[in-house]
Amino acid sequence: MHGGAKMPDAAMSSPQAFPFHENIQKNTAKAAIGAAAARLCVPGESIIIDGGSTTLQMCPHLDGLHLEVVTNALRIVSALLSQSSTRVYMPAGALYREQSIVLSPFNDDGTSHYFASKMFIGAASVGPCGLMQTDLILLQAQRRLIARARQLILLVDSTKFASPIGEAVCPLSEVTTVITDDGIDGAHAKLVERSGAKLILVNVNRQPEE
Repeated sequence: MHGGAKMPDAAMSSPQAFPFHENIQKNTAKAAIGAAAARLCVPGESIIIDGGSTTLQMCPHLDGLHLEVVTNALRIVSALLSQSSTRVYMPAGALYREQSIVLSPFNDDGTSHYFASKMFIGAASVGPCGLMQTDLILLQAQRRLIARARQLILLVDSTKFASPIGEAVCPLSEVTTVITDDGIDGAHAKLVERSGAKLILVNVNRQPEE
C-alpha cells in the first residue's frame, strides 16, 4: 500500500497501509533526506515535488527561497500554504482521495505549460529495473511530471533498496541524483553509481556526505 505496509490482522484478508503520519515518524532518516534535498534548490527556480512522506520533509526548508513549486499532492500544497514567498501550482484534474492527489483522466492536464529545473520524487522501491511504484494512479502522475523536469532527484531511505515491487516508473539512468541514508549497502550503492546518478548519503546526526 502507498505510504507503507504492515501484516494483516487475523480478522482481515488484506494488508493495511500505515497512516501517513506514522510512516514519517517510523523513519527519522526521512527528515535528514528532505533537508538535504532542499539544500539543492536554488533561490527563484521552478521545481516539481512529487507526493510522499520523504519529499514532504523538504517543505519546511523551502521558505524564503522564492520558489515556484508544481505539485499534484495535496499534502505538499498544505505544507507550503504558510510560505508567502513560495508560489504553488497544481495541474488540473479530479481529486483522488485515497492517494491525496489531483490527476486528470485526459492528456491535457495543464502540465505541458510547466517546465522545472528539478523534480524531487520518491519510490515504493528501487532496484535494477529502476524506480518502482505499486499504485498505478500514482505511477501515471509521476510519469507525466518527470517529462517536465530537466533533472530528476530521487529521495528514498535505504530500506527502499530491497526486493523490487510494483511497476517501473523510470530507469535509474534517468535519475540525476539519489539522496538516501548511509544505511545503504555496498551493492546498492554501486547500482546507483553504475547508473550515472550522483549519490548523496545523509545521517540523522551528521551533515550530508557526497
